[in-house]
Amino acid sequence: MSTHPPSLPDPARADRLRDALKRAAYTADGLLDLLGSPAYAALSRNETVPALRAARGTDPLSVLVRLFLLQQAVPYASAAAALDVRDCLDGGWLTRADGAQDGPGDGLGDTPGDGGPVRATVDIRPYGGGEDDDWWIVSDLGCAVGGASGIGRAPGVPASDLVLGVGGASTTLANITVRRPVRRALDLGTGSGVQALHAARHASHVTATDLNPRAVHFARLTLALSGVRGADVLGGSLFEPVGDRRFDLIVSNPPFVISPGARLTYRDGGMAGDDLCRTLVAGAADHLEEGGYCQLLANWLHVEGEDWKDRIAGWIAPTGCDAWVVQREVQDVTQYAELWLRDGGDHRGGPAEYAARYEAWLDEFERQGARAVGFGWITLRRSGSDRPVVRVEEWPHPVEQPLGPVIEQWFARQDFLRDHDDAALLASRFRLADSVVQEQVGVPGAEDPEHVVLRQNRGMRRATEVDTVVAGFAGVCDGTLAAGQILDAIAQLLDEDPVVLRDRTPASIRLLVEQGFLIPVD
Repeated sequence: MSTHPPSLPDPARADRLRDALKRAAYTADGLLDLLGSPAYAALSRNETVPALRAARGTDPLSVLVRLFLLQQAVPYASAAAALDVRDCLDGGWLTRADGAQDGPGDGLGDTPGDGGPVRATVDIRPYGGGEDDDWWIVSDLGCAVGGASGIGRAPGVPASDLVLGVGGASTTLANITVRRPVRRALDLGTGSGVQALHAARHASHVTATDLNPRAVHFARLTLALSGVRGADVLGGSLFEPVGDRRFDLIVSNPPFVISPGARLTYRDGGMAGDDLCRTLVAGAADHLEEGGYCQLLANWLHVEGEDWKDRIAGWIAPTGCDAWVVQREVQDVTQYAELWLRDGGDHRGGPAEYAARYEAWLDEFERQGARAVGFGWITLRRSGSDRPVVRVEEWPHPVEQPLGPVIEQWFARQDFLRDHDDAALLASRFRLADSVVQEQVGVPGAEDPEHVVLRQNRGMRRATEVDTVVAGFAGVCDGTLAAGQILDAIAQLLDEDPVVLRDRTPASIRLLVEQGFLIPVD
């Protein structure tokens, strides 16, 4: 007996649909080939006209694009040339566009041309996970990328229960996640199952959870249609569904929006201020295996009279974990409220209703003493050290994705620095990272530069100013000589006291190692 909710597709029939999608090249690569880059990019802006023009053909791929991606009704015969319409109608993936009820003797099962037009019941979006993965994300109609234009388009579904597909936050989290092989991974607040898909590539077992029962079902649809077997998809709040189980990786794109109330389950945390994200951080430590990572996206308040960095560090301190927090964006409370009022479609209710809801957002921020809201990434690692490293920084500049390897290397370098005092540091060998270049800055025509800038062309793309001694040191580092030997040679060249140079340089070396300019060779 099927247990899928009424009006939603049955995951048990996903295999046959997946075969049809593959035969038609309804994949991320096939979609790009058909639509072209401009129309493909327009979809991410919720603009469908270019894609509709590109998919006017009668070939199976064009038909599937109109049916599942652009959510147009298509003639029965056209759909039947691309997939088994009867099976998709029976399984709930399709429905009759003319409102007729499907059933015995309706004439749809015998001759493909006998039926009326059909339309999709869900959005199915091709998604490439890399390494030749062909995946499909299943979400509510009109909600594949979220945003105000999607709210309310899924027929008969309350806005509070909507399940969104792939958006910018989804891809950001996927790109920053550490992708080492692990035994157990948890996707907390899975939504349509995007992070669970990625985790299935490098985790022996994946558990996904969500408070929204509709999201639990959509995640099962996504995993089944993408051919992922054996994942557990559970309903419940935060860590409640997994009890005291521990994981090697926890990822979460939670409903982090700081709003008055919890109107939209996919978006609003439902706790006061930024308490949801704080609670997630606190709970993660109790559910991480030794050496395990927790990575999440979060919003946090900038409270009057309090340094936001101290606020986030205060969340992390009780966990005993190493942590790297990066703030990517800050909005004042008015900008923030306007962004999410548009996202929720509140501007459609008329000026009076919009003004009332805007006032409610500002009242909530006033109660919290908030003047702005920050957005960023939080990565925790259960290192087991009695001297955890917590780095909280602002970095709004462009970065090169994916950053997962960069983040993993950052934590490895913290282990190195923690285990090496200054004497051990000077006995170690380093090499200048491949992506680093030196830029000399000074007065034109001067014999020596006033200072030197080290600049990364990859990863975080940092730049840092160093003096000529540290620049010379970094330039010589090729992994052959110990740091102390290089400093002694520089001291002799500059006619300086080598003891003084050895005393004052380790702090600079530590900074360059931490930020990835210098890589320990040992």
